[in-house]
Amino acid sequence: MSEDEHPIGRRTLVVTGAAAALTLGSVTFASASAAADGDQETKTIRGTLPTGSPDFVYVPVEVPAGVREIRVAYTYDRPTVPTGTAGNALDIGIFDERGTELGGSGFRGWSGGARSEFFLRADDATPGYIPGPVREGTWSIALGPYTVAPQGLSYEITVTLTYGEPGEVVEPTYPPSRARGRGRAWYRGDCHLHSWYSDGRRTPAEIGALARAAGLDFINTSEHNTHAAHPHWADVAGDDLLIMLGEEVTTRNGHVVALGTDPGTFIDWRYRARDNRFGRFARRIRRSGGLVVPAHPHATCIGCGWRFGFGEADAVEVWNGPYTPDDEVALADWDAMLVVSTREGRAWLPAMGNSDAHRDPDVIGLPQTVVLADALTREAIQEGIRAGRSYVAESKNVSLTFTASGGKGEHAGIGGRLRAAADTPVTVRLEATGAPRCTVRFVTDQGVLFTSAPLPASGSGVVEWRTTPAYAAYVRAELRHEGSVGPLPGALAAFTNPIFLDAG
Repeated sequence: MSEDEHPIGRRTLVVTGAAAALTLGSVTFASASAAADGDQETKTIRGTLPTGSPDFVYVPVEVPAGVREIRVAYTYDRPTVPTGTAGNALDIGIFDERGTELGGSGFRGWSGGARSEFFLRADDATPGYIPGPVREGTWSIALGPYTVAPQGLSYEITVTLTYGEPGEVVEPTYPPSRARGRGRAWYRGDCHLHSWYSDGRRTPAEIGALARAAGLDFINTSEHNTHAAHPHWADVAGDDLLIMLGEEVTTRNGHVVALGTDPGTFIDWRYRARDNRFGRFARRIRRSGGLVVPAHPHATCIGCGWRFGFGEADAVEVWNGPYTPDDEVALADWDAMLVVSTREGRAWLPAMGNSDAHRDPDVIGLPQTVVLADALTREAIQEGIRAGRSYVAESKNVSLTFTASGGKGEHAGIGGRLRAAADTPVTVRLEATGAPRCTVRFVTDQGVLFTSAPLPASGSGVVEWRTTPAYAAYVRAELRHEGSVGPLPGALAAFTNPIFLDAG
């Protein structure tokens, strides 16, 4: 074993083509010409990152020919820090000899802070990493100093190469983009989930079983910054469960769910809002058949708050996991966007909800998005989400029917438009089941204009309200639990996308 020191000072940084990144000196291994099959060579690299380090630090590794497997392990210190100060957190991943160019083809895996070691070879890799040949050339270990303590962040990386003939590359098999379905119907889904292929603790099979138990018809895989899980869902899919493939693009300025991309699609995340690069990767998501869905836009974790704006979004995740104050803020923010889009005659942004489940006791399907789609296919589900023909419910027990009708037979459902004379009476009707003692609120561009008495203990009821297109440009429904705190209403049990009332 040999050791390399990598002291880092401001004058030794080499800035790469990726935003806010630096590259250190190379780690070189001997030629494999004299190595026998199974021989190993190990090198250890040490260094310290100062406070204010760039977002990404690359450690080049010169890999000779004849390598069968590369294995990387790392540790870093976690010194005590003052109250209110972030401690050390260091993410890790790797790029192969094709390079670290932003949006390039060199990506071979990312585990963030979820693992302390990983390996890659032709026939297998650690979850989160992409199997394939370990080719000769300059590989790059990617370090992501998520937060750095005032004392700095000292790390140690151990790289082990195993020489020999590579194994056989396994061709990936992906889940189908269609399930049997029920024709045009309401389908339930959870589009933000994590397995052990990123920082989750459940296998795809476990997630599939829990999704079925939650009454879901579709799910979307969304591992942090990697598409490594895509080939591992084929055995989980079935006639009763559509599995779409995607990624949670986890930047330092917010997270976005790439929903339903083509199999094997990788979306880069190494940029901030100030770099003006998000639009490029949002377009990449759409070119790959996916939807752009900013996730938990008002979450309070470091780097989670959404900073890229919503001009590129196809929908927004308003409700993420168990209902909390940041979801309430996201709901209010989304409603404000509805008001602006209505006033300015612009396209509106549909809302959705997902569980973001990682491990027990996270509940898959809390909440779930219920979509009116023509079939249980990737394209049909996406079209329903994009059109806003959906509502969000806390479980399979909650079902809604929400309509608006005029006096001359005009009729519209969730996400639709009802055109009527400005002063024509319009009846808004909500049928609910599975929401015991919840109150119904009808929300318009003028605010909350109607609140019902609590539904009975059976959870079923019908609530009607009359308005006009002149009085309300749109109406959406909320079901709220008991337990308001001061001016704040109770937690959501369900909410709908709006029905628009157009004065004709």
